[in-house]
Amino acid sequence: MNIETIAMIGSGVMGRGIAQSAAAAGYQVLLHDTSPTQLQTALQAIEADLEEGIRRNKVTEEEKRRVLQRIGTSDSLHVAASADFVIEAIPEILEWKQELFAHLDAICKADAILATNTSTMSPTQIGAATKSPHRVIAMHFFNPVPRMKLVEIVRGLDTSDATYEATRHVAERMGKETVEVNEYPGFITSRMNCLIGNEAMRMLQEGVASAEDIDKAIKLGLHHPMGPLELADLVGLDARLKNMQYLYEKLGETYRPAPILEKYVAAGRLGRKSGRGFYEY
Repeated sequence: MNIETIAMIGSGVMGRGIAQSAAAAGYQVLLHDTSPTQLQTALQAIEADLEEGIRRNKVTEEEKRRVLQRIGTSDSLHVAASADFVIEAIPEILEWKQELFAHLDAICKADAILATNTSTMSPTQIGAATKSPHRVIAMHFFNPVPRMKLVEIVRGLDTSDATYEATRHVAERMGKETVEVNEYPGFITSRMNCLIGNEAMRMLQEGVASAEDIDKAIKLGLHHPMGPLELADLVGLDARLKNMQYLYEKLGETYRPAPILEKYVAAGRLGRKSGRGFYEY
């Protein structure tokens, strides 16, 4: 399967990071969002990240120019009709994903692969909304996408071997390492991350230690690159709450969201994107 054009559906933090990585790998990228303002913000963020790469001698001016040149934007979903490979990165709401994939199934080329960047949800359930579940797969990237090396690839019940192999090739061309995961709620990393983060939140609300000291202990004592509360702020506390609610529904009491997480989301303290979460930004 010759894959040269990737449609990226959703231009938030994950979507723009995947778009940047795909363009850096030489793919032509069609970045879609319903908001033209959000698309402009995404392009500015990509350019800023590339500029930072230049300052750190990781990216050349020519590489920056080529990456930006390979990314086109559109607020019409029909831009995906010409793509060889589609990646979705919209909010973690199953009904939204199913509706989107049903639409993509109707407008995309018959051999185009439809990948979801979900961190917890079932590609089988998402694929069931289409008439061609054999071409639906989960491709879970990590934030910040241009620098994180892992992609979890998760087959749905009907995902074909050809879809899996093509997806693995796309990830590897982007410079990623892959792991193949048998579908189960939370996959590998989200299941562990949510558990660790939830326990850190419980410790914070119990007064065991400050957010700074909990994160410091995990970074220095367990050699994690980020503390669990810093990471939750980066991911977005609203997104983390949705993940926890899904895992609680599917896996039971162990994943009941910490009350402090629900309280912060209700108060609009969503992490970095709102300027305040467990930390202030």
